Amino acid sequence: MSHTRWLDDDEQRTWRAFLAATRLASDKVERRLQSGAGMPLAYYEILVRLSEAPDRTLRMSVLADSALSSRSRVSHAVARMQDAGWIARRSCPTDRRGQLAELTDAGLAVLEEAAPDHVESVREAVFDALDRDQQAALRVAAEAIVAHLSDGGEWPLAGDAGPDGPSRPHAS
Repeated sequence: MSHTRWLDDDEQRTWRAFLAATRLASDKVERRLQSGAGMPLAYYEILVRLSEAPDRTLRMSVLADSALSSRSRVSHAVARMQDAGWIARRSCPTDRRGQLAELTDAGLAVLEEAAPDHVESVREAVFDALDRDQQAALRVAAEAIVAHLSDGGEWPLAGDAGPDGPSRPHAS
């Protein structure tokens, strides 16, 4: 029989604050992205990942892993963005079973149009509420949680922003 490790009062307060903060911030960013760019945050994340990849192209499996999403969910999103002309999908030349997703010029234009408003919504939702020390503490805590929960146990994932921020002027 296992012993339940109940949360103490401080842990319970931390958990509830974390849950509320992530939900509120995500909802604010999602609503603004939907109203401004007409796309969900998940699509924006995929466009960002592709824009930062060599030749703006990734294997579908790598795209799903880097977006911390299921392959079926990413495949569905890519199919919709392919219909919109934002992404082209083609077979992998080195593996007949593999598929590549490539950000088109139209997709890059959509991303570049959406990026300033998206970054401002991220700044308003998260960074405006924190000083530099709080931002650093949040990053350390978030990276530890992601490393603990991700399959690879590494964070940041390859291609993610380094200590000086993203390689492009948009946040994911």
